[in-house]
Amino acid sequence: MYACSPSWSDDWISEGDLSRILDQLSGSIAPAPGGSSRIGVNYGLHFTGGEPFLNYRLLLRAVELAEDYDIPSVFVETNCFWCVSRERAEEMLLELRRAGLDGVLVSVNPFLVEYTPFERLVLVAELAERIFDGGLIIYQREFYDQFRRIGLRGTMSFEEYLARLGVNGLRWAELLPMGRACYKLRELFRRYPAKVFFDEDCRGSLLRSWHAHIDNYGNLITGYCAGLSLGDARRLDELVEGGLDLDERPILGMLILEDLGSLYRFAVKEYNYVERSDGYISKCDLCLDIRRHIVEQAGADEYPELAPREFYKHLEEERGG
Repeated sequence: MYACSPSWSDDWISEGDLSRILDQLSGSIAPAPGGSSRIGVNYGLHFTGGEPFLNYRLLLRAVELAEDYDIPSVFVETNCFWCVSRERAEEMLLELRRAGLDGVLVSVNPFLVEYTPFERLVLVAELAERIFDGGLIIYQREFYDQFRRIGLRGTMSFEEYLARLGVNGLRWAELLPMGRACYKLRELFRRYPAKVFFDEDCRGSLLRSWHAHIDNYGNLITGYCAGLSLGDARRLDELVEGGLDLDERPILGMLILEDLGSLYRFAVKEYNYVERSDGYISKCDLCLDIRRHIVEQAGADEYPELAPREFYKHLEEERGG
C-alpha cells in the first residue's frame, strides 16, 4: 500500500516532531476494549513503517514518549526480520515492555515470507505472547496457521506459494487493490475500463475518523490512501479546528466533493493523461495512476496533498524493494 522499499531516503521522523504529534494526539485515542494496557488492531496507537525495528533506538524513544503522554494501548507492528537471536530479541522486547509498550503485532503473509524466514516470525510471536501477557496480534492468523500446517522453513517465493497453495490460498488475504499491488500484482485481479469507476468517490475513506496514519514527514493519511495528505499532523490542533482547505488541495477536493470522473477529466485536460489500455483493477488503481501521472508532470510545489512525493517513485519496484 505504501510502496515501502529499502531504496527510500532514510528520512527518520525527528524526536521533536514525534513529541509534537503525540502531544496533540494525547487524550484523543480510544483504548482497546479490554483496557488501556491491552491492544487491538483498530484501537490505541501503533508504531509501524516500513519496519520500525530498522531504527530500534528511535522506536524505544517513541514508546517512552507515548508513555509520557499517557497514550493507551500502544503496540508495534513488525515483520520480525531483526529476530536473528532469541537472547537479543527477548532483551529488546523486555526493554520495550519496561518503556511502556503494551504489545506486538506480528505481520504474516505470503509476501513477507519471501524475505523473512518464517522461524523468526514464530519466535517473536512466542516471545511477545509471554512478555506482554497475551498482548500479541498475529495479522493475519490464517496465514500463520497455513504456514505452520505446511511445515514452512526459511523463506518461500510468492510464485512457490501459488504453486503449492494456489490462488485459493489467498482467500484470507486483505489484498487491497491499491499501492504497488496495482502495478505488480495486476494478474491476480479482473480489470475494467476507467469509466466503470467514474461515479465513485473517496469521501468515506478520506473523512473516516478511525485507523488514520501519520507518516515520518508529518502527513496525516486517513484510511489507507497512501500518497494523499490531508495536512500537517505537526499542526493537528489547527487542522482539526480549521478543517480542510480544499481550495489549496484541489485534487483532494475532487475526491471528496465530486467523483473520480471529475479527477479523470481534469487530468486529461490539464496533463494529457491517457487511459491505460489494460484497464484498472479498482477505483484506487485509477485514482493512483492519475495522481502518479500528475506528480510526474506538475511542479514540486503544486498539489501539497500529493505527498510524500517519494511514494510515487517507488510504485513499480519489485516486491520487497
